[in-house]
Amino acid sequence: MKTLDDLIAEGVKGRRVLLRADLNVPLDGDRITDDGRVRASVPTITALTEAGARVVVAAHLGRPKGGPDPKYSLKAVAERLAPLLARPVPLAPDCVGEATRAHAQALKPGDLLLLENLRFHPEEEKNDDGFARQLAELADCYVNDAFAAAHRAHASIDAITRHLQPAAAGLLMQRELSALGRILEAPERPLVAVLGGAKVSDKVALVEHLIGKVDALVIGGGMAFTFLRALGHGIGRSLVEPDRIETARAALEAARRRGVPLTLPVDVVVADGLDSPSGRAVGVRQIPDTQMGLDIGPRTVERFTAVLATARTIVWNGPMGVFEKPPFAAGTVAVARAVAAAPAFTVIGGGDTIAAVNAAGVGDKIGYISTAGGAFLEFLEGRTLPGVAALTEAV
Repeated sequence: MKTLDDLIAEGVKGRRVLLRADLNVPLDGDRITDDGRVRASVPTITALTEAGARVVVAAHLGRPKGGPDPKYSLKAVAERLAPLLARPVPLAPDCVGEATRAHAQALKPGDLLLLENLRFHPEEEKNDDGFARQLAELADCYVNDAFAAAHRAHASIDAITRHLQPAAAGLLMQRELSALGRILEAPERPLVAVLGGAKVSDKVALVEHLIGKVDALVIGGGMAFTFLRALGHGIGRSLVEPDRIETARAALEAARRRGVPLTLPVDVVVADGLDSPSGRAVGVRQIPDTQMGLDIGPRTVERFTAVLATARTIVWNGPMGVFEKPPFAAGTVAVARAVAAAPAFTVIGGGDTIAAVNAAGVGDKIGYISTAGGAFLEFLEGRTLPGVAALTEAV
C-alpha cells in the first residue's frame, strides 16, 4: 500500500491532506482521562505539517445519537493536541458544510485544522457516498492513520477513497500493521496467545483462527468459564454463555487434534459478587454454587507464567478477571508482569489490556501496544479490514 513516506516523496507542499486520525479518547466531563491516542497521532500530523501540507484532521469521538452533542465535541482533543504540537489547533464548526470548507481553503502550507466530530452526522456510520464526497471536497489527497477504526466501513474510512486519491497509510497505521503482521506472517516461535475478557462470543472466531497459528493458547477471564463448563466443571454463578458451550468444546477438540496446548485456569478467586470486599482462591472443581469466579487464582498464575516463559512471541488481549475491582486485580497484574518479563516480542491490544499493563507498571516493557480493540481482534482473526483494503496500492 502507499505510505505517508511515498506521499511526501511525491510532494505535499501546499496540498490539502485529509488525515483520518483516531482521537476517540475517554472523557470525564470535558477532561481526557487517557490521551494515548492523541499522542499517537502526533508523528503523522507533524510529518505532514513539516512537509508543508495543509492538514485537515478528521476524527470521531464516542457515540453521539444522530446529531451534534456538546458532550462529544472534539474541543477537548484540540486543547490537548495544541501543547503536544506546540501550536494552536483550531476546531472547525462542523466536519462538512460551507463554513468548514472555507476554513479548509484558507489554510496555508504547514497549517492545521481539526474538524468537529464526524459522528455528529449519521451518514458517517452509514458509509454514505454523498457525505464522503463532501469530506473529499476539503482536500486533495487522503491519509488514514486510524487503525483502531479500520474495521469500520464508514464514510471517512471507506467511501471517501472513491473520491479522494491517493489514499495512503499514516505512520501509526504502518506501525500497527507491521507489528500485527509480524505475529501472523513470520513470528519467532514459540508463539503464545493470551485471551481474556468477558465473553467467548466476542472472541470465538479469534480462538478458531489462532488454533491454526499459535504454538500455545492461554485462556482466562470470564470467557474461561464457558470452556470450564464445556469440560463438565460446575462454575457456580460465574459468567457463562450457554449457547457457546458447544463452540468451546469444539475449540478444545480442535486444539487437541492439532497438538496445540490450550491452558485454562486450575483455580479461581471466588466471591459473592462484584462488590465483595475480598475473595478466596478455590480449585476449579470446588467453585461453590452460590459464588462466582472473578479472577484467576495463584496456581493458575504460576501455570500461565510458565507457558509465557517459553514464548518468543506473545499476543495478549483481555484481562484475567474483574481487574478494575482491587480484590480481583491480582491475576491480571501478575499476567501483565509475566508477559513483560518473557524473553519474547510482545504485542497487546484493547483498552482493558492496556490499562492492565499500565496498572502493573510494565507498559514500557511491552514490545508493541496497539491503539486498537476491535480492529486488533479482527486483524488477528484474518479478516480484511475495510480501512486497509481501501488504501491505494503502492506502485
